[in-house]
Amino acid sequence: MRWKGLAALGLSATAMGLLPGVALAARPAAATGGASNVTFSSARVNGSADPNGTATSYYFQYGTTRAYGIQTAATPVGAGRNPVHVSTDLFGLAPATRYHYRIVAQSADGTGLGRDRTFTTRRQPLGVSLAASPNPISSGRGTLLFGTLTGTGNADRRVVLQSNPWPYTQGFQNAANDQLTNALGGLAFPILSVPFNTQFRVLMPERPQVVSPVVTVGVKQIVTTRVSRKRVRRGRRVRFSGTVKPVRAGEQIAFQKKRNGRWVTIGGTNVRSNGRYAKRVKIRRGGSFRVWTGVADQQYVSNHGRTVRLHTFR
Repeated sequence: MRWKGLAALGLSATAMGLLPGVALAARPAAATGGASNVTFSSARVNGSADPNGTATSYYFQYGTTRAYGIQTAATPVGAGRNPVHVSTDLFGLAPATRYHYRIVAQSADGTGLGRDRTFTTRRQPLGVSLAASPNPISSGRGTLLFGTLTGTGNADRRVVLQSNPWPYTQGFQNAANDQLTNALGGLAFPILSVPFNTQFRVLMPERPQVVSPVVTVGVKQIVTTRVSRKRVRRGRRVRFSGTVKPVRAGEQIAFQKKRNGRWVTIGGTNVRSNGRYAKRVKIRRGGSFRVWTGVADQQYVSNHGRTVRLHTFR
């Protein structure tokens, strides 16, 4: 009888007296351990692999059924003759979901399978994001406030948009009708007009109550600019005039010139009660000029009118 026939009958060469002192190689063994550090999106799976004297690698199989479908990268565990305790971190898991897993040890002599075990990820805490686009906006224009309610049970949840306008002392009040998040937790509130800088937030009033970060929508004043001439003798004055809306009587505006890539203030004036301004500015050299509103009290965001190119001659 040949060697392979003896092995097929389950008889070792030593037992038959053919190869004294030499035993048939054994496949590695694997034992699946418990799961630890379980969160809503990750877990650590543990186990042991016994190489049984042959170079062995291990990996974990996991998935939402006993068919698994996903496996970790193979990791060498050596060629010893004792079990080696191992662990692998799993990421990108779905919250509140039951997972099956097992360890697999593999060598040239065969494959050892650990038994199937399970763990369930935790529920993901609810959280809500919020953004505005466009932001900032010109006075009289609208914007869209949108975001996502994330976490377990984020669909069809009631959310409320709240606002707190400048000077931010009134506190947050409801600013639109309640709405329900969509199947993915999405939400959107179109705003037709924002009068001046305003803080917004989204609140989920039901338990557990969740509040978004505060988003400030900035509002820019509209600045128009006219000049009396675009060619001027050096050292002469050019009359700048125009309007600033919304009107803030007495508001300071600046006349600026671009120098070495930076805007430098060369004069200033105040806006009249009708929203108009006018001032004659001395022009020493030609270049790019503009009118700028830099509001200090934060009722509006700073803005500027169109850039005007002036040319000088002797």
